[in-house]
Parts: sequence; C-alpha cells; structure tokens
Amino acid sequence: MAVSRVFEKSRISGKQKAAMLLLSLDVETATQVLRKLTQEELEAVTLEIANIRGATPPMIEQVTDEFYQLIVAQQYVIQGGLEYAQKLLEKTLGFNKAADIIEKVKMLSHVTGFDTLKKADPRQLASFLQKEHPQTIALILANLPPDQTANVLSEFPIELRVDVTYRMATLGKIAPSLITEMENVLEDVAETEISQNMSVLGGTKSVATVLNRCTTVEARQILEELERRDQNLAQEIKRLMFLFEDIIFIDDKGIQRLLREVDKRDLAMAMKVADDKLKEKILKNMSERARELLNEELQFMGPVRLKEVEAAQTRIVEIVKQLEEAGEIVVAGRGGKEEVFV
Repeated sequence: MAVSRVFEKSRISGKQKAAMLLLSLDVETATQVLRKLTQEELEAVTLEIANIRGATPPMIEQVTDEFYQLIVAQQYVIQGGLEYAQKLLEKTLGFNKAADIIEKVKMLSHVTGFDTLKKADPRQLASFLQKEHPQTIALILANLPPDQTANVLSEFPIELRVDVTYRMATLGKIAPSLITEMENVLEDVAETEISQNMSVLGGTKSVATVLNRCTTVEARQILEELERRDQNLAQEIKRLMFLFEDIIFIDDKGIQRLLREVDKRDLAMAMKVADDKLKEKILKNMSERARELLNEELQFMGPVRLKEVEAAQTRIVEIVKQLEEAGEIVVAGRGGKEEVFV
C-alpha cells in the first residue's frame, strides 16, 4: 500500500515539485501537460500526486514561483544568452538567487541537448559528428544509450570507429576546452545552452556495453585495433564483454542449461560460422536425437545472410548473460585472478 508523504520544505524532490505544480493548475491545463510526458514520467508523477500530504499553500506558491522564474530565465537566455539572462535576473532577484536559477537552466539545457540527440537517426547523427574531433565525439557518445552509440559507431569508417572507441575507453576528467567543444556541437543540434558540470564519463565498462551491441564483425575489428594500440586496455574490455565464441568458456553443465533456453533455429543459424572447437563442445552436450535434428537443420538450411547469423548469435549471447546474472551458469576464464575456480 502506498504511503502518503509529508513534505519538508528543505527536502522537496523534483518529482514532488512537479506534482505540486500540476495540482496548482486547472484540470484541463494539467491534463495537457500530462499528455506530453513519457509513460515512465507519467507513472512517477501520478504516484507523487496520489501520495501528496502536507503540502501547504506557501510551499505550492514557492514551487510555482520557482517554475515561473525558470521560464523567465529561459526566455532571457533565448533573447541574449546566459550572461544577459544572469544580469537581468540579478537586478530583480539578487546575485545568489539569480546564480541558482541560471544553474538550473544550464542543467535543463544539458538534458534537452542530449534528449535531442537521443531522438536522432544514427546515420544522420554519425554524419553530423564526423566533422568533429574524435575526442569530442567520444564525449558525446559516452552520454548516449549503448544501443544508439553502437549504431552510430557502425556508420563511421573503421579508423574513426576505433579511434573514438579508444577515447571512450580512456575518458576521465574532462578538460574545460573539450566541454566547450561539446557544447558547441550540442548547441547546433539542440539550439540551446549546455551545462558544464561534467566530470567522469566513459570507461572500459561503458565501451564493453557498447561493443556488445555492435555486430560480431564490428566488435572484433574494433577490439583487434584496440589491442594493437593498448593490449591491456583491450583485454580489460574483452573481460567485461561476452562474445558468442566465449561460450567455449562455459562448463558442460552450463552448456546443457543454455541449450534448454535457446531457440533451435537460432542455434543452427549461429553454428553456421562457429569454429570447430565450439561446435564440438555444443554438440557433445546434446542428446543423440538433438544432434541429429541440428545436423539436419544445418544441412538443409542453405546459404543465409551474415546479418541473420549475427542476430541469432546476439540473441544467444543475451540468454547467456541472463543465465549468468541469475547465477544459473558460470562463464570461467574471463575474469582474471578474481574468477579462478578450484
């Protein structure tokens, strides 16, 4: 059962502010606002509205006033930029209050900029980004969802793809000059100002997640090139990834568990390009009847598109990850000394 929340003035969250703002509007206007929200946002704010208790008129007035100030500040920014907006706000609100409002505008603009990019077509975004410095591209892609980043990377020439991936994997504290470059890029796309409060992004885990969403061929190309540049870095990324050929590291019991979940058509498709050792390991963990059916499927399948094979391998890899996360199978040999089994 939901528990109603008593609001403390100093601890009002963003969701609670949104709920109070909506309650201050008439029903028709509030409904129009709610229609603009995503399903996740709608559920969150609806829950807050349902749980509101103890929101006093002064609190609601404070929230609506803050919202009004943000709207005014954004209008000033559009008219003359951040400096112009801050000067005007300082005259009416004072230095400290104006600075606080401007920081919130920057944060909202940062979200808006990346939200715009998240809606962009990968091919168009790749074309747009290719004219930028690889470090700037890496910083931007590190802020996007892994699926989208993988799709954008696949549109780049292999040299740029590897260079950007390497830079994503080695991103750390970001220099102000690079933040400025990124702001300019996002400003072109989102036509808005971008926040500068960024610190640590990217890293090997982020890159591993992205490469897991690339095709097998693309991921292997990138990893091979990364290995030439920095073998330790490439090995760390590989350790965090799981490729189809890594099924060889699953013990027999785990292979048998995996085979119970895998679609037989996907298995046959994936085996089309598997190496002999992996085929042998999979086949020896199947019943005689299952081996016969798989061999028949392979025999009569005929030529298939590489894209279809890779898609089947990706689906199997996803099942491996799910089973590994659930603790139902163990993938040995990829975790270094921490994952030695005795």
